[in-house]
Amino acid sequence: MSQQPVQTVSGKLILLIKAGYWLALLIIAAMVAASFVLLQQTMATQQHNNNLLDIVGTQKTLSQRIVFLASATGAASRDKRPALVSALKQATAEFETNYDLLLEQTGADPQSPAKLDPKSIESVLFAKPFHLDYFSVGLIANGDRLISALESQLNLDNDGYKGGAERVNLDASVANATLSGYAALGQRISADADERSEKLLALHRTLFYATLGVILLVALFIFRPMSNAILRKTRELVDARNSMAFIAVHDGLTGLHNRTFLTDHFDTLIKGAHRRRERLAVVQLDLDRFKQINDTLGHAAGDYVLVVTAQRMRDSCRASDLCARLGGDEFVMILNGAGSTEDINMLARRILAHINEPIVFQGTTILPGASGGIAVYPIDADNAQDLLVHADLALYSAKKMGGGNFSFFSEELRRELDYRKQLEHDIKVAISERAFQVYFQPQVSLTDGTISGIEALVRWNHHERGMISPGEFIPVAEKCGFMPEIGRIVISKAINEAAEWNRAGIAFGRLAVNVSGTELREHDFDAFLFETLEKAGLPPQKLSLEIVESVILDDEKTGIAAKLRHIRAAGVHLELDDFGTGYASLSHVNPNEIDRLKIDRRFVQNIHENGDNSKIVRAITELARGLGISIVAEGAETEAELDSLMAIGCDQVQGYSIAFPMPQDKALEWLTARMPKKAKLRVLQGSLA
Repeated sequence: MSQQPVQTVSGKLILLIKAGYWLALLIIAAMVAASFVLLQQTMATQQHNNNLLDIVGTQKTLSQRIVFLASATGAASRDKRPALVSALKQATAEFETNYDLLLEQTGADPQSPAKLDPKSIESVLFAKPFHLDYFSVGLIANGDRLISALESQLNLDNDGYKGGAERVNLDASVANATLSGYAALGQRISADADERSEKLLALHRTLFYATLGVILLVALFIFRPMSNAILRKTRELVDARNSMAFIAVHDGLTGLHNRTFLTDHFDTLIKGAHRRRERLAVVQLDLDRFKQINDTLGHAAGDYVLVVTAQRMRDSCRASDLCARLGGDEFVMILNGAGSTEDINMLARRILAHINEPIVFQGTTILPGASGGIAVYPIDADNAQDLLVHADLALYSAKKMGGGNFSFFSEELRRELDYRKQLEHDIKVAISERAFQVYFQPQVSLTDGTISGIEALVRWNHHERGMISPGEFIPVAEKCGFMPEIGRIVISKAINEAAEWNRAGIAFGRLAVNVSGTELREHDFDAFLFETLEKAGLPPQKLSLEIVESVILDDEKTGIAAKLRHIRAAGVHLELDDFGTGYASLSHVNPNEIDRLKIDRRFVQNIHENGDNSKIVRAITELARGLGISIVAEGAETEAELDSLMAIGCDQVQGYSIAFPMPQDKALEWLTARMPKKAKLRVLQGSLA
């Protein structure tokens, strides 16, 4: 499944879960709100029923009180009657007010068909057998008439009833009928309240169970998938964290520990060896022909060789030992409890023998070869950094002996290390002081002796040790990363000097400058080159960059070829240096990319005696001529070599037989001396016939 559909499905699922989540919350919130409303309604109904029952109870009492006061007033003496009449009047008025309030709060309607229902309030008020409304109204009316009659007898102010009290029917039968009616009304109100409360409670119970059901459904269909998704994502995060933790301390290709892990744990291993009073051996390994494998068979073969080498390292050591890949084809083994020097020697031989066994990749047998350097704690050093440096120096010594073997760190190597450290420091100082000088070696045509070019070579005249060979300081500078700075110093000085010659009209062909892959990988190299040419005033056509074949092959990940095309498009020439010694494909020998081939000196030396070299140079010359690419041979040192090159057809040469590398003042003299002489006109004396 492609990435886009997976993301779409995942997005829809998340959207669906979110929608279900919020819908469930809304449903639950609505149910909770409904339950709250029902509860409030139940409480309000209960309060209303209690109020009605209170009124009913009061009415029952007042009906009895009215009848009692009416009877007591008739039997009392005249002087006591006014007080009893006032009390009767108050009780009657309160009874009437409560009855009106009762009708209002019950909403009873005498025209309602509900009065035919024996279970309704209207039935108690307006129908048989209670006729409560009739008896209540009658009690109020008779009470009012009795009060008016009594007030008339007592000569009290009133505008009421003028008849006699004997005509007012206000006896115990009325009171009993009213009392039984209100008792029935109270029962009916209580029954209605209970029935309504039961319905509300049933509805509330239904809502409660429905809420529980919704919560259960939410838990099953929303929260459970969400929790499963969260759990799955959590596991993925844990796995990712574990993978990141593994990758942080392991090499992604071979699975060995990486430099970070080695740096973090090396001191712990040293402390353990010190505590146990044991030796600890550091074996640094490097494949001798790894670059050749990459260049000829491809990076897949190189990766396979690294994986197999790592597995063989694991198989050769114990569980307590540590194997790490530092980068590229560099490996380190830390051997705990290494024993004596002889024990270490035997173990190293066994490890190298296993690693150096042939490797078969896609039907091709590969012989990678490995060299090793060994440093021992506490003999050679007592800290991790020095042990690694000493093992690396011993490895370098083993490689100088031809590779495929190992070497122990020694006092001689220690002296070399001290010298190298001092050399590194001096190189830094020389860079800051721009102390590197440029020497020039001409390139000439064998046919007419014209100067076709001049190569700029770096030289370093140390203020104490004198002239230091490039073969001595350049490898150190390359390993320490100083070459880009040294290269820019040389390029700047060479271009400035060539610009002076050009302005002076001195013919030097083209200035050739060596450029390494490290310099070309600098992101601003082309900008620096163009700026230097512009400031010095040297036309780009007067400059040629010499590159080796491995620089072109390294373009897979660096993009150097694109940068070289940009530089060549500006007019700068490109030369393929040391041609024939690398592993470049013939597809790179392209007149659209390369202007000149430079035959390496190993094919030129003794060419007149070595038939194979002569055939190689002839083949390269014919190839270049067929492609329209110029060619120059370097390292010609004898007259016989020059004659052989001339016979083959290789016209341009560079070597000690032509000129040694010279400082700029000597180079200027050499170039000036070989400038073509201008013809001088001489005026003849006398006359001509």
